[in-house]
Amino acid sequence: MALDPEDLFEVDSDVPDLTGAVLLHHFDGFMDAGAAGAALVAHLLEVHEHRVVARFDIDDLIDYRARRPTMTYATDRWESYDAPELVVHLMHDAVGTPFLLMTGPEPDRRWEAVVRAVRSLIERWGLRLAISFHGIPMGVPHTRKLSVISHATRPELVTEGSPFSRVQVPGNLSALLELRLGESGHDAMGFAAYVPHYLAQGTYPAAALSLLQALTKSTGLVIQAAALNEAARRTDAEITRQVSESAEVAQVVEALERQYDAFTEASDNLLVDDDQPLPSADELGAEFERFLAEQQRDH
Repeated sequence: MALDPEDLFEVDSDVPDLTGAVLLHHFDGFMDAGAAGAALVAHLLEVHEHRVVARFDIDDLIDYRARRPTMTYATDRWESYDAPELVVHLMHDAVGTPFLLMTGPEPDRRWEAVVRAVRSLIERWGLRLAISFHGIPMGVPHTRKLSVISHATRPELVTEGSPFSRVQVPGNLSALLELRLGESGHDAMGFAAYVPHYLAQGTYPAAALSLLQALTKSTGLVIQAAALNEAARRTDAEITRQVSESAEVAQVVEALERQYDAFTEASDNLLVDDDQPLPSADELGAEFERFLAEQQRDH
């Protein structure tokens, strides 16, 4: 017998009227190139006041032995335990509009039950839209404007085009939530920011900034972006410095720029001269990652 989905969470007794509000959600554990989604979550929590209005019972959802939480040992005793949390934060944008942010580890089990529980919260609070966001690695240069693709439960909600037609990928909770919400008549969508594949393993604030811009465009929320803009500027400046110090890597980036520009101009065909072979994405990524690793050892 299916359990009541509301048994999975506890709700704050003092939740204001949220009718028409937006639910943003990002779960740690699935693909997030450049930590784009995680960086946006950190930015939102840092620049906006927030409080937890719903807390999930994580103990039955996480495989602790697969990803062990951190504990701190001090001299002769255990001092603290970094307990995982799956929670919903209540926030307000710069003009006072309320919105919600659901964050925490992606559950290892009971996905359908979690989806039913989130749907229960959406219906309880009268929310109008649920949105996911993350980064995906792509063969694009960091010197070009980053693209963001979108998908949604209704065509009218899609704001950013996608180069994909039909593709099968590993499942994730955010995608399942979007699918199930659409099947039940609720609006949901998601954003994926392109991240240069050679920068996918670190934190790339420019991708998080692209996600924020897409979110505000779709929702009308007014979100402070100064800190994220500054982080992106500093990171881009450091990447530019490192590239300038290696003629070899600069040539790699230039080749990727030519490939990207040719693809953009041709729309659906990569037009290059036969006598100008370009390196593959794997070759580009390996070369740049080797260079960055050397730079880290030198500093």
